[in-house]
Amino acid sequence: MHQNVVVLDNGGGLIKAGIGGERDPSAIIPNCVYRPLSSKKWVHPSPTEPMDLTSAAVRRPIDRGYLINPDLQREIWANLFSSLLRVNPAQSSLLLTEPLFALPSIQRATDELVFEDFNFSALYVANSPSLAHLCEASRREIKAQCSLVVDCGFSFTHAAPVFQNFTINYAAKRIDLGGKALTNYLKELVSYRSVNVMDETFLIDDVKEKLCFVSMDVDRDLQIAKKHGKDNLFRCTYVLPDGITHTKGFVKKPDEAKRYLALRDGDTLKDVEKKMDLDKMEVTDKLVDRKKIDLSKNEFDLTNERFLVPEMIFHPADLGMNQAGLAECIVRAVSSCHPHLQPVLYESILLTGGSTLFPRLADRLERELRPLVPDDYPVKITPQEDPILSVWRGGSILASSPDFEAMCVTKAEYEELGSARCRKRFF
Repeated sequence: MHQNVVVLDNGGGLIKAGIGGERDPSAIIPNCVYRPLSSKKWVHPSPTEPMDLTSAAVRRPIDRGYLINPDLQREIWANLFSSLLRVNPAQSSLLLTEPLFALPSIQRATDELVFEDFNFSALYVANSPSLAHLCEASRREIKAQCSLVVDCGFSFTHAAPVFQNFTINYAAKRIDLGGKALTNYLKELVSYRSVNVMDETFLIDDVKEKLCFVSMDVDRDLQIAKKHGKDNLFRCTYVLPDGITHTKGFVKKPDEAKRYLALRDGDTLKDVEKKMDLDKMEVTDKLVDRKKIDLSKNEFDLTNERFLVPEMIFHPADLGMNQAGLAECIVRAVSSCHPHLQPVLYESILLTGGSTLFPRLADRLERELRPLVPDDYPVKITPQEDPILSVWRGGSILASSPDFEAMCVTKAEYEELGSARCRKRFF
């Protein structure tokens, strides 16, 4: 009997779930439960109904990438399988993603959830880099079936070499910095400078996704961010929800927020000043406007925060983390591999995960990498077509392959051999 295969990319930020063989997941929901201010009950996020997330309290089953609360994960999965996917786990196999370096105790808790709580008939555990590589390999030919996957997600960033769909575990490197840390940093900056948003996780996530970008020249951009009025290419205003006319925040003038795109790589401060040769009247008008904004406290301005937040991906030390930046992390991962693989890996760097969606990230990463890589090695960085869904799509391709059933661990094997023995099949 051919069974359904449920493909579950169980991220720290979002769960992507659907049936193997389909192009897109059927459900994408935050991996959390939340409690709105108006309610005493913890609620499951719904992909269809609008949610009022203003100052909502949040509980997450995954912390720093690893499962820490299996009971909460069980609740979230139960709601997902019954209400959203409408599958019967007992008649389905499960393809589940798990982060690299998961501890045996966490693996055991995951296996108990899958086989004892949900009674899935079979399980295959994959890691994100190999699925992202598989998704890319299905779209185009990858040289020597070998790539370096940079997975910059919600909880952490991994640089992992993949060779013929197998992640080279001993060469994978990790930075404990992802979208969650960047959102928290943006919360602190906005709270210190304008309005207290320390409880507004979802709102500041939205600000980060809509307004942040990677700077190509931080010193120049810091000088531009000090300027007043229209000379400041980075100033933009975000309007907070008022709970009456709008329950979601929005960018006040989206066109103004995109003015930074006029900056070209290599422009000096003088070049920028020539472009921005505007009369002083507009500047004073703008200053008057800014005083009005400060009084009305339901909106705030962003200037240099827009590029200082993603900058942390390249310099985690600025957040007090004793870790290398992304470029050094990639070089260390590649250097841990066989010398014959190294030039091929530098030529096929894949960017996946939601935190790689910042504009200009690939260009800046290439600029940071070039001085660290031998001159005769070409560097080619490819952002994936849809970095949030590519791991799920790789899982969907794997689940529909003819060998998939033979790769799984069945419930009978798990009951006979236990978690530790079964796990040896996967990595």
